[in-house]
Amino acid sequence: MKIELFSDLNQLPKSDLLVFPFWEKGESASDLGRFKSGIEPILKSGDFKARNGETFLCYVEGLRIALLGLGKKSDVNSESLRRAYSAAVRLAQLKKIKSAQFVCIEGNHTQAIFEGIFLSNYAYNKWKSDSFHEVCVPLLETIGLIGTEAVRHEALFRELQVIVSSVHWVRDLVNGNADDKLDFVLHEIKSIFSGKKVRVEIFDKQKLEELQMGLILAVSRGAPTEPCLIQVSYEGNPGSPEHVVLVGKGVTYDTGGFSIKPTEGMLTMKCDMSGAAAVLGTVRAAAELGLKINVTALAPMAENSIDGKSYKLGDVYRSYSGRTVEINNTDAEGRLILADALAFAVKNLGPSCIVDVATLTGAAIIALGDDISALFSDDQKLCDQLLSSAATTGEALWRLPLVADYKDAYKSEIADTVNSGGREGGAIKAALFLQPFVGVVPWAHIDLAGPAYLNKPKHYNTSKATGYGVRLLLDFLRQRAGHR
Repeated sequence: MKIELFSDLNQLPKSDLLVFPFWEKGESASDLGRFKSGIEPILKSGDFKARNGETFLCYVEGLRIALLGLGKKSDVNSESLRRAYSAAVRLAQLKKIKSAQFVCIEGNHTQAIFEGIFLSNYAYNKWKSDSFHEVCVPLLETIGLIGTEAVRHEALFRELQVIVSSVHWVRDLVNGNADDKLDFVLHEIKSIFSGKKVRVEIFDKQKLEELQMGLILAVSRGAPTEPCLIQVSYEGNPGSPEHVVLVGKGVTYDTGGFSIKPTEGMLTMKCDMSGAAAVLGTVRAAAELGLKINVTALAPMAENSIDGKSYKLGDVYRSYSGRTVEINNTDAEGRLILADALAFAVKNLGPSCIVDVATLTGAAIIALGDDISALFSDDQKLCDQLLSSAATTGEALWRLPLVADYKDAYKSEIADTVNSGGREGGAIKAALFLQPFVGVVPWAHIDLAGPAYLNKPKHYNTSKATGYGVRLLLDFLRQRAGHR
């Protein structure tokens, strides 16, 4: 993909589409240049209202032009601009356009405009055969950004390319076949991080047995694919004691085990490693950008499948921390592999804080829908930083409480705890299950079950897999490093 930056319309090369932004009621949000006389009659006709995300295709001076609605000027914010400019990209894709020039509005909006355009320029066409090639979503090959703000922020654009590339990498991973995920991850991280300030360690099944990671091993007992724990560490500031550890749930496929899911519940379960993909993608971007921070991604990877060796309801398994868990729901497996990874981080990595991210509960979706992730934290400063990053990136979070009384739901007659506290308050109870495994380390848990994988594409998320979490966590790392 080629990116071009132009200070004004006079520099324009030939392109397939020129996009002009407008505020509601037809007020131009940019200089229309020589195209003004051709556009004004359309505005006066009232056919184009300029509502947020509305597009109107026309021809002026033989050039194909799209009028893009930004909505009310008084309501503009970063997220509204991301969504608006993504609509123009979708129009270009619909018309199979290969090159487009986007006029940017003035003001502190360049990052949001860039994100809206580039996050939208994604499609997962891998499995479209040649005979169905015409239904593939075409991507823009050349993107032009016009305006003095665009030129002034060229360095920002190059930086955001790295970030968006990591988001697309996560989308590819999550959209891919369940059977291919682990091989894809292992191949990619070895090639991506080669030669960078990154250390990659893979703890295979034999090593997990030596470490006595009983919960990861339990979940994977019935699977044809052996489990592993992936550790990717980037040392961007060797002299600093700060060490952020990001832990991501990596269930490559979830049948529910003997607590088997119905067909409808299983259809989306190739996405159950979205948390692992997000933390790996975050470290990928942090290393590419050279952030001055030390960060490790831990990704416990396992498949929750079914055969005669599958872990059984009513049985007890010992975790890496020594805490014993009675299994009362084999479909509550994500918290089990996270628990071993969290305890490993506390004991071996010296974290200054831990953030885990996981597609953990349907309860989070019931509570917050598919636009917002649930945030739990026992540390106010950490919580505030994550909420600030959510506001900046548009990857929304809503804090839910860690209700101490709900811990009673985890009492077991034969073990230290059961692994499921029941349906009511399920997202809260899942967080409470994880809490003892981190002890006193500042910790936050993000349940991204809703935003990580959508029922259908929406706004700048042009596939079911959204890559949610990469931009949020990267902005969080910037805060911790003092970069913003």
